[in-house]
Amino acid sequence: MAAVNALERHVALVGFMGAGKTTTAASLGGILSWPVVDVDGEIERRYATTIPQIFEQQGEEAFRRVEAFVIGEAVERRHRTILDLGGGAVTFRDTHDPLAAGAFTIFLEVDADTAWHRVAGSNRPLAQDEEAFRRLFAERQPLYREVADAVVASGDVDGALLAAAGVHHELGALDRLGELVPGAGPVALVADSTVMGIHGPRAQEALGDRLASTHELPPGEEAKHIRVVERLWSELTLDRGGTVVALGGGALTDVAGFAAATYLRGIPWVSVPTTLVGQVDAGIGGKTAVDIPQGKNLAGAFHWPVRVVLDEALLATLPEREQRQGLAELLKTQLLAGSALDVRGAAAYKSAICLRDPHDRGVRNWLNLGHTFAHGLEAAAGFDLPHGEAVALGLLAALRLSGRDDAPVREALDPQPVRVDRERAWQALLRDKKRDGDTINLVLLGDDGPYLAPRPAAEVRAALDTLIAD
Repeated sequence: MAAVNALERHVALVGFMGAGKTTTAASLGGILSWPVVDVDGEIERRYATTIPQIFEQQGEEAFRRVEAFVIGEAVERRHRTILDLGGGAVTFRDTHDPLAAGAFTIFLEVDADTAWHRVAGSNRPLAQDEEAFRRLFAERQPLYREVADAVVASGDVDGALLAAAGVHHELGALDRLGELVPGAGPVALVADSTVMGIHGPRAQEALGDRLASTHELPPGEEAKHIRVVERLWSELTLDRGGTVVALGGGALTDVAGFAAATYLRGIPWVSVPTTLVGQVDAGIGGKTAVDIPQGKNLAGAFHWPVRVVLDEALLATLPEREQRQGLAELLKTQLLAGSALDVRGAAAYKSAICLRDPHDRGVRNWLNLGHTFAHGLEAAAGFDLPHGEAVALGLLAALRLSGRDDAPVREALDPQPVRVDRERAWQALLRDKKRDGDTINLVLLGDDGPYLAPRPAAEVRAALDTLIAD
């Protein structure tokens, strides 16, 4: 079975000459902060010679053996890397097993005309004759597909990031859900009552014979109670080979993912977010949780979905208020990235952050920009305050504490102070991000991007108070 993501694997790039592997590897390495291993460069450095010289003096077979050895060594390294493989590496079968064992392999697809245009006139030994080049191009395509866990267009860095995170983005993808759920085992479809009525029939038809059961949960935050999880646990009949498919917004994917993380000590699940919040944020990265009276998401688990299916066509049925909830998360991501992003770009940004820090011990904290305040407000409102509206208010406070202009949030979202109990909101905020003496750690924005910094509790309390109506 192909690898489903690069969560605990290296990322290997394969493809024909001119596919842009070196450029893409450099981009991925910079975004993920993973070292890049240029296999050809490593061979030349190690053996103090050039690839053309090895071909000329020892022949291609000798070179392929050296190449396979270097790839095998790289895959065995503990720390994740980006492996930039030569165009012919896959022709030697000894490279296939190491890639399957330790890498998530992405085939960078390019057409023959583009590839030839990029390499013609170079000193590459196999790019000296166009007819032979095109013949070799055709011969190698099946080998690239054989080793690949994903196929991405040449130059599509966002596509490579999404693939590495197990995210599939496609209009109309819901109709292909049966083939997009990895494996061949039975499936339990979990959706809230609203989404089940709108999209459930299509999802059930797409899952076909794999569908073992359907489960309706309450809509919104009402689903994120342990009693709802207990009911779902009791209804599930899957064995360890089954998969939970979570169809709905961020609250639904949170609770269904948590149920999957804990049922039979963990079974696979697929996230199919149907809201803008879910598609740019909540449905990606494997954070699952339920709420308790003391705060939001205080009981949960990290359980990465084996696939995230992003079908933007599902957003067409969202009410305007729901669209605005997602815009808050999209704006948050744009502030973090420092650039305008569409749904696909925002999903790729979050995928990259989560791949770098799957368990929220470092840079993934950046995604909490504004959320410390938002979670406090939500808890104080008894979780009746929509998440996006709370995030919009939290972004105001975070920007102000960062010394940044809050106009982008005010102009795009126009958040208004909410009527909640101030003390209850403050106590919930302290539970969400633990207090360290007289300071509280917050995600802020600087000239070089997001950072985590301690701020005096009194200053944070004052910022929170500005978000609460008198």
